[in-house]
Amino acid sequence: MRHGFAEQLKTIISEHEAALSQSRHSDASDVLSLSGVAEMRTRCAAAIKRASGSNSIYYKSVMDAEISRDHEWNHLAREIGVAKALLYDMENNYLQSFEELLHGEVFGDFLEMASHLLDGGYKDAAAVLTDGTLEVHLRKLCDGHGIDTSPNGRHTNSDQLNARLTKAGAYPKLDQKNITAWLDLRNKAAHGRYSDYTKDQVHLFVAGVRDFITRYPA
Repeated sequence: MRHGFAEQLKTIISEHEAALSQSRHSDASDVLSLSGVAEMRTRCAAAIKRASGSNSIYYKSVMDAEISRDHEWNHLAREIGVAKALLYDMENNYLQSFEELLHGEVFGDFLEMASHLLDGGYKDAAAVLTDGTLEVHLRKLCDGHGIDTSPNGRHTNSDQLNARLTKAGAYPKLDQKNITAWLDLRNKAAHGRYSDYTKDQVHLFVAGVRDFITRYPA
């Protein structure tokens, strides 16, 4: 995963450096058209967001550049600088990869990490991480009950998995209702509605998912 992100960043950085090498100006404004700059800025911002997440200091630096009063070519130069910083940190193992977290090299499991984030005041990240744990467990339960999670090649969302598992008798309707409430909290977190739920509610979310997984192991 990390290798793919790094390659995306390298490609964009190389394209910008190539344009600078052909330019008579420090911003490559005589080589890159306005539409070309806009395209490269969009690709650069997207690559940084994919590699580091929307809450990272790297992506926030990109957003800060967006609101500064400057011309497009200087905006691009700043974003390329962020991309270079991110690439350097990635290549020097200063970032913890998602795969490492998944395999528990830092935290025992996602729920432990969610609790750690919550204690640090990151309730929104904790909510999203707990939801990821819940979805993975629901899919494993589906596998155990012979439920196809991708009928006709189409992805089945957590709400649908919840309904199918209840219908199959994997757990009672009370648990189904609890999961529906958790998924509602997840949706609020995923859509940036952070004021619609509290830290205490996320605490209950984490504890509830942990209890559910204990009672219904996959």
